[in-house]
This record gives sequence, C-alpha cells and structure tokens, in this order.
Amino acid sequence: MDVSDEVRDPTIGEVLLVLVAFLVVVFSFVSIYDLPIQLALFISWFLVIALGVRLGYSYEELEEGLMDGIREGMGAILILITVGTLIGTWIAGGVIATLIYYGLAIIHPSIFLLATLIITSLTSLATGTSWGSAGTSGIAMMGVGAGFGYPMPLVAGAVLSGVYFGDKLSPLSDSTNFTASMSNVKVIEHVRSMLTLIVPAWVISAILYTIVGLMMDVGTAPEEMARVEEYMEVMSTHFSINPIMLIPAAVVIILLVMRKPPVASIAFGALLGVVWAAVFQGIGFFEALGTAYDGFVLDTGVEFIDDLLSRGGIYEMLPSIAVIMFGLGFGGLLEKVGGLRVIVDKISHLFKNPGRTAIGSIVVGIMGNMFGSAMYVSVIVPPKIMQGSYDKLNLKRTVLSRNTEVGGTLTSAMVPWSDNGIFMSTLLGVSVFEYIPYMWMAFIAMILAVLYGYTGLFMWKTDEETR
Repeated sequence: MDVSDEVRDPTIGEVLLVLVAFLVVVFSFVSIYDLPIQLALFISWFLVIALGVRLGYSYEELEEGLMDGIREGMGAILILITVGTLIGTWIAGGVIATLIYYGLAIIHPSIFLLATLIITSLTSLATGTSWGSAGTSGIAMMGVGAGFGYPMPLVAGAVLSGVYFGDKLSPLSDSTNFTASMSNVKVIEHVRSMLTLIVPAWVISAILYTIVGLMMDVGTAPEEMARVEEYMEVMSTHFSINPIMLIPAAVVIILLVMRKPPVASIAFGALLGVVWAAVFQGIGFFEALGTAYDGFVLDTGVEFIDDLLSRGGIYEMLPSIAVIMFGLGFGGLLEKVGGLRVIVDKISHLFKNPGRTAIGSIVVGIMGNMFGSAMYVSVIVPPKIMQGSYDKLNLKRTVLSRNTEVGGTLTSAMVPWSDNGIFMSTLLGVSVFEYIPYMWMAFIAMILAVLYGYTGLFMWKTDEETR
C-alpha cells in the first residue's frame, strides 16, 4: 500500500508542539543569537516535514505542499521585485526627491501626521492597492516626516493606517474582492459592511494623529526650520526639482486606478524613472538602468539626505524575497498536514455568541498571518473555519467578511515574516516591531469589531431584510 494512503490527521498536541518550536526558533535566532530570520524559517520547514513524515506523508508529497505554498505567493514576490526597481529609478530620476521637496515646502509640520493619513488614504482608495500606495505616496511621506524630525515608526504607523484604510474600502482592491468571495457576499455589500467599522476607526485615528502632531511641535523651532531649509537646498542642488518630475508617479497611480496589472504598471513607472534620470538628471541611460537592480547611491556630505536617498533596487529586496519564500513554504507545509484545521476544530465550540465569534475571527486571521506567512491565507482560513459559527448565530455573511478583514488584512503587516510585514518594513525602512504600536487604525478596528459583537451594533441577522 502507498504510504500516502495511510496518512492521519495530527493531534492537537503534535500541532502545538511544532508551532511552539517554530516560534522559539524564530525568536531565539532573531532576538538572542542575532541570526537571520531567513535561516530560522528554513529550519522550521523541517519541523513540519518531520511531523508530516510521522503522519504518513511521503517526502515528495510534503515538498509538493511546500511548493504550492510558495506558488500561491509569487504575485507578492513579483510586486516586491518591481517596487525595488521603482524606488531605485525614481530616486535616480528625481521623482522621490521632488515629492519630498514639495512635501517639506507645502505641508505644515504640526498637521503632518494627519496629512500623511489623508494622502495615503486617498491614494489607496483610488488605486485599490495598499502596496502600490505605500510604494508611491507612502515613501514620499516617510521622507517628508524624516525631514521634519518625526520618529520614523510613528510616521510608518500613519502611512499604514492610510494605505489599509483605502484598500479596505476600494472595490478595486484584490484583497477586498477576495475576502468578499471567500465569505460568499457581493463586494459592494462587503464594502458597506466595512464602512460601519473602518470609517469610525479612521476618524478616531485621525484625531489621535492630529493631537500627537500638535503636541510634538516638530519642525517649527528656528533651528528645525533651518534644518529643513538645508535639506531642501541640498536636494535642489543635486536634483532637478520641478513639477515634471511628478509625471512618473501620476502615471503609475492612473494605471493602477484603471485596474491595469500592478506588476506591469509599477515596472512601467520604473522605466519612466530611468528615462527621467537620463533626460532631466544628467545620468547616463545605462547607469540609470543599473539603479533598477543595484539601487541609487547619493553622496552629498549631508548624512541624513544620503541615507534617505541611497536605497532601492532589486538587490535590496532579495533578503525580503527570501523571507517571503521561506514563510510561504512553511505555510504550505502546515496546510498540507492540516495543522490550522486541527487547532480550530478544537476551539470552535468556544464561539457561542457574537462577541466571542468576533474575537475568534480576529485570532484565526492573525494565526493565518503568523503560520501561513501571507495575507491570502489570513482571508481564506477565517471564512472556512468560522462560517458555521456565524450561521448558527444567524449572522449575515457580511459580518463574517468584515471581521475577516479586521483579523486578516489589517493585522498582516504586524507579523515580521509575513508577506505584508516584510514588504512594508523593507519599503518604509522601519522594523515591524517598531511600527506596530503606531498602527492605531488597525487596533481601533479590532476593538470596535469586538465591541460590536458584544453590543449587537451593526451585527445584522439573516432574517433582516435590510442592512
């Protein structure tokens, strides 16, 4: 008899042992021994493989599960690669320098955090992509915030709050459409459900960012204003700064709004960056083209500007790509052996009321990010696992889809080895653990979701005719 015919499901003890070992390996490698997380994730493959062999799977079957996990995340890897090229060529072409220059000139420092939230929200709402928004307006606002002297983790929190806000309300968003389809609801109905949660969370976040910005009083002291003027002068000396430099950014945003493929749209924007570098910045075409892989290096003698604008390229993204691939492989292996399914089967009896069900959806979404290492896992798992609990409580599937978004997509950037965590931390130049405390909109949305569950607010029943 073939070995694969004799497989069994893992016990809850076996799954928990593997997951605890996984967390111990990752934590000890990163926090104690200062070893790369890529190595920790690679070693963790063999923890699940060992379990799979014990359950009766052949190595070939487990390797197939590993590859399936990686294949599912190739879209994220391709976007990460193209964003790397975009950053390198846009710096060379003066696009990012111009965005930062105008931001420093136009935005008042005291309302900068609010402006960041609004600008990134509008960009994401129009384009329907949190990654594309972070790679365009998000990068620019990080530069402006650094120029004003704001703590970078705080600015990153405002950027992430904005890009995920727009992404969750845009019918153009892939993740929004995917979540709706997984919960078996129409995307417009899902967006209407999200409005009741994400808008209040955004408003509260906007108030908090405004208060903090006013309290910090950053960039308004004479010495700080002089420093900002120095930064602007240095950038105008080393780059041609004028509105024409903004055309590549406008083109990419328009293409994304038109629902053109993100990889192709971003890659075209990177090509425009090469052209702009050659035409407007006096850089040789092939030298500019090289920044798509190696990134751009600036030497002005001003350390802050040099650090800010010496980055980008595919090469800079390679460590992040490795983390995503190893993480996706781990998630694929875990799915192959049925790890998450076994855990949720054991805890499903706990979801006896809407409040507990909301908490369960959020926890399951976070588990999807932690052990699946990808946002797509975090929006697949909750509907599959939790829909029975919602049906027993006569709750509409729009409540399920809304809570799936809260637990899955809004927390996806909080896991250091998930696709969103790696992408955002690499792009914004801030570690996940540094910016997590400032992702206020995500935390507020989770609190509201649980509050709605226990109070019955916006918890629509299946026998209701209207929403």
